Amino acid sequence: MFSGISLGIMHQITSLLLTPVIWALLFFVGLAIYEIGISISERFGGIARLRDTGNREALLHAGKRRIERADFLTRLAPMLGLMGTLIPLGPGLAALGDGELRILTTAMTVAFDTTVIGLLAGMIGFVLGRLRRRWYDQAIHQLNSTEIGQHG
Repeated sequence: MFSGISLGIMHQITSLLLTPVIWALLFFVGLAIYEIGISISERFGGIARLRDTGNREALLHAGKRRIERADFLTRLAPMLGLMGTLIPLGPGLAALGDGELRILTTAMTVAFDTTVIGLLAGMIGFVLGRLRRRWYDQAIHQLNSTEIGQHG
């Protein structure tokens, strides 16, 4: 069905992906921690200051940008975690066939670790995205209510 050359090329490309996937996952964990800090700042003053300026466009722009970053985390981190799970399983299962349990256990450890890291970063992104949507919706509602009160 497949030639040995194409399978070899595919295997080489896949094996080269593990290190970048792990680095990307670590980047996303760092980004998630950074986003937690930004969210704390938003919640305790940042959004209120934007709302109080009365600039609806600035509030909408900031909210959209920050929610998109949280959504980015929510979607990409688990995908990378899944890649980090599947990549080492091929060589791990091959090692099992050769009776080399040490290689299999290392592969399984890497697979589970990358899954957990990807899910953790994705969960943080999901929670931050939900919170930010609520906070920015409230701020826009308050801004609209203020505008109606001034014109009414």
